[in-house]
Amino acid sequence: MNTNEFAAKLSDKAHLPRAHAAQVLSHVVDILCAEVAAGEKVSLFGLGTFKVVERAPRKARNPMTGAVVDVPAKKVVKFTPAKRLREELAA
Repeated sequence: MNTNEFAAKLSDKAHLPRAHAAQVLSHVVDILCAEVAAGEKVSLFGLGTFKVVERAPRKARNPMTGAVVDVPAKKVVKFTPAKRLREELAA
């Protein structure tokens, strides 16, 4: 499912014009990205939690040459699904 398909389903479910649903979805994504980029934890009931975690620097191996390379530390987004989502996946 892509953004347009998601906006269409949101439009049908919320009885909104499709353009408004797409705009709402865009605003939700913007807010989510801004908050997570600022280091905030975002919890959406029934969906899950988005938070930033720091990955430690490490050594890795280039599979083609076998050379050892340094992978620097970096921040990544971690998503932890809510109980409702985990149950939906298990069904």
